[in-house]
Amino acid sequence: MSSAPSGRGGPVSDAQRRIRRNPWLFTAPLVLLCLLVAVLVWEVVRGNLSEATRTHWPWRLQLMPEEPLASLLAVAAGAVLARAQYARTVRPVLGWRSEYVAGELPGESQAWVTGILNGGQHNAGLHRADYFLVMDGDPHDGPIPGEAWTGLREVGERLGAAGLRPAADFRLVTLGAGFPLVATGTYETIRVGVFSKRFIDEVRAFHLRIQVVDSVGDMHERIIDCLKGARESVAAPVEPPRATPPVPVPRTGPPAE
Repeated sequence: MSSAPSGRGGPVSDAQRRIRRNPWLFTAPLVLLCLLVAVLVWEVVRGNLSEATRTHWPWRLQLMPEEPLASLLAVAAGAVLARAQYARTVRPVLGWRSEYVAGELPGESQAWVTGILNGGQHNAGLHRADYFLVMDGDPHDGPIPGEAWTGLREVGERLGAAGLRPAADFRLVTLGAGFPLVATGTYETIRVGVFSKRFIDEVRAFHLRIQVVDSVGDMHERIIDCLKGARESVAAPVEPPRATPPVPVPRTGPPAE
């Protein structure tokens, strides 16, 4: 995915990306492979020198015989490739879905509901969840700075100061560290937020950043625009028609005789 318009909050990339690799399962085999390649280059260069040259320093130094070196190099290269393939297999596929649903908040109006899911083949554990809030009228353009991400408590305080009421105008779900995003193989989402029409009108942008750790220890991140599509006419809810009171019909008296 590429950068896409984020409602009224400016362009923000919603593509999933890997932000950290496990140093023991990725860096260590790669460093070992590089060392063995360096040793192989040394031995090849040393083997093509004359006998007289190899009697002088530093060409007198033989690091490893060629046969065991070639075997170790093949094992290290296989380990690096196998780790890369396995990491791709267990990589989570973080997705989200939003739609208008009735009965989520008090009143007859439908609310905008956002949920997340893991569409990969293996489970992933939540590392942390951060939020970015821009009220209508606040200046914000360009990418989101790192210090702008806040926790759920700070978001609740800002929304309360703006007059938005929890359980009436919005509902946010607390996601704790270690929460498992199970790879169920279905499209059922885990609800993370419910927003009323008033919330959508008064909040310019509301983003959720989730970071998860997969089975090999790599960390993945995705930024979700919780209000993306809520203001589009194609997704507007169908409001029930209001009942119109019956028009009174004037009564006519009996005909005069």
